[in-house]
Amino acid sequence: MPKLTFFLGPAAAGKTTLAKKLAARRRAAFFDMDTLLRPAAEKIMEISGLDPADRDSAEYKVRCRDLGYRITMDAALENLELGIDAVVVGPFTKETGDGDWIASELARIGATLESIEVRIVLVTLPSEEVYRERPCARSSELDLWKLAHWDEFRGSLAPREIRWPLPPSSVLHFDNSGPLSEAALASLEHFVYGGRTETSSAS
Repeated sequence: MPKLTFFLGPAAAGKTTLAKKLAARRRAAFFDMDTLLRPAAEKIMEISGLDPADRDSAEYKVRCRDLGYRITMDAALENLELGIDAVVVGPFTKETGDGDWIASELARIGATLESIEVRIVLVTLPSEEVYRERPCARSSELDLWKLAHWDEFRGSLAPREIRWPLPPSSVLHFDNSGPLSEAALASLEHFVYGGRTETSSAS
């Protein structure tokens, strides 16, 4: 049964780093919404006379947000249809609040929650201060809007409820504030794959 693993959480929580580690260990297909959307988002924002590095404003969300999720999920679903495990990265804030969304997405390839094993890794940090330290430290132009409009952006840091019809055992809350140790990665891998070996995952 193919696995669809979502790495969700606020910006700068470390979703991409964790997801890449898992995908590399299991040779799963990897889809980061920011990466897939970036060329289109930059062009759309530029021709709209807006900041091409903006990924958080209301103007960006109207023009680009839903397009990014559509591109990302189409690519992930195509791989799942081929029997290839998919690791997907993005906030997915609106989507996880819609209880019907995941079933609707899987139905695009004739699949269900019984035929695709869905896991969610909800990546978090322990405080607003740590969330703010991370983008300051990584110095990415994509974080400039967040830092300049922190009072507006901080609302996205609030805890969320996952409304998809998944058992509690399919959702992992992962505190990513500490060093990324081998033990932490092994625990993460076990959450997604259990005792399944790499050899059996390729068969």
